[in-house]
Amino acid sequence: MLVFAASRWHTVDHEGNLEPLLPYNFSAAHALLFCAAFWLPGWLGWVLPMSTIIVTDLLLNSFVYNEPMLLSGSIFIWMTLGIFVVLAKWLAKRRSYCRVFLGTLIGALLFYLVSNTISWLGNPAYLKSVAGWIQALTVGLPGFPPTWVFGLKSLLGTGLFTGLFAGAMKVSEVMDASEQELEPEEDDEEESQSTDPTPEAV
Repeated sequence: MLVFAASRWHTVDHEGNLEPLLPYNFSAAHALLFCAAFWLPGWLGWVLPMSTIIVTDLLLNSFVYNEPMLLSGSIFIWMTLGIFVVLAKWLAKRRSYCRVFLGTLIGALLFYLVSNTISWLGNPAYLKSVAGWIQALTVGLPGFPPTWVFGLKSLLGTGLFTGLFAGAMKVSEVMDASEQELEPEEDDEEESQSTDPTPEAV
């Protein structure tokens, strides 16, 4: 969580412009929300990932972007990001690595659809019609990169970081299993030593 929070920070280039440590829309946020909710037990899976996102958003707005700490659209964004947490908790009833990758990809697609739909509804530059909604989901507004590019980068980032998180969990499980295999052997040696008859004095 701390490494993720640090990865959201920005640096200042030689021209005084803010530059993120990772490329725009190539973030570990979606993967972190899903994987943390998927593997962390109980309330930790709900509170810890969402609180990390919310606290870092508030700090970025206040100290990096020089904006009000709580922006008008922040709550809607957090509610949309909650899709990952809800989806993860639902899929975690039967845990498998296939469900992890499937869940994060579905979550990324849902986030893309919901966030761009909210933008279409709230931005007066979009026509409030099916054509305007499709524009919001594909090319976006003139003067900005197409929204499908942001969606693709988000999907690639989610897939990459999900693979890293899942790989770390797999390594952890293998290490735990090897430790559990060693413990009975040590116990058996202790029992055999304790049950050996004491040699009779000659």
